[in-house]
Amino acid sequence: MRIRSIAVLMIVLTPALFAQRGAPAPADPMPRLANGTPNLGRVAGEKGIWGVPWIRNMALRIDNTDAISDLPRSGGVVGLVGHDLKRDGSRFEPQVPFMPWSRAVYDYNVANESKYDPEGYCLPPGGPRLMATPYPMEIIQLPEQKRIIMTFEGATHIWREIYMDARPHPSGDSLNPTYLGHSVGRWEGDTLVVDVVGFNEGTWLDYSGHPHTDMLHVVERFTRRNKNLLHYEATIEDPGAYTKPWTVGWNIPWRANGELAEYICQENNQYLLRLTDDFGQPLFATKR
Repeated sequence: MRIRSIAVLMIVLTPALFAQRGAPAPADPMPRLANGTPNLGRVAGEKGIWGVPWIRNMALRIDNTDAISDLPRSGGVVGLVGHDLKRDGSRFEPQVPFMPWSRAVYDYNVANESKYDPEGYCLPPGGPRLMATPYPMEIIQLPEQKRIIMTFEGATHIWREIYMDARPHPSGDSLNPTYLGHSVGRWEGDTLVVDVVGFNEGTWLDYSGHPHTDMLHVVERFTRRNKNLLHYEATIEDPGAYTKPWTVGWNIPWRANGELAEYICQENNQYLLRLTDDFGQPLFATKR
């Protein structure tokens, strides 16, 4: 009888004991809009933004999508795989299906410590890199207009529009290549699937310098697993730069009290003033 009483007492006290030890409370379930669609943004009357992480090397997110660190295990190797040199001077990334030219360009970008990164010039990140640039973002759903807007504090303070009206992509000369491409979306259960084409060649896939061409085709998947977590996945298909598609993914945390602030990348960009070419000469002249 005494043992049974102790067991009952422990069951009653266990939640309180975990709370005192700082154990995280269970996350609230994914919110929904009035029409039953997953709400990927704020709940009415509340604040909140998505705290986009800094994913420097997407090759490290091919087989390890949930870790917070940018230094996970990839292909059996621990560390910054993109910075491990082989004997021939190239980088060790066995899971990226490079073509010879794209591997050479990537190796060059890494060797130069990404100093020619277009985002460092305050150009838009483009491609899946929008979701890998470490500034807050918001998702605003407009179901009555059949579109979704994503706004980004960083990434040159840009926004993107996702059409949800089942329209096709423009074709031929009507598909004008842009930094962010042309996005059409649909729901697959509780996952938002976005198909994107029409990219220009003015961006890198990530900070480490994986290149792409204007044949880049990205399929993104956004799944809000609970109120505090958005899972992002992107399949990269570019027959001009890679021999087959490859998929990356990571989690994006919800910042309940966050709001977007004004951020102007072009203002006082000291990076450009320090930038030199391969011969050590300034790329941008300064006024005297």
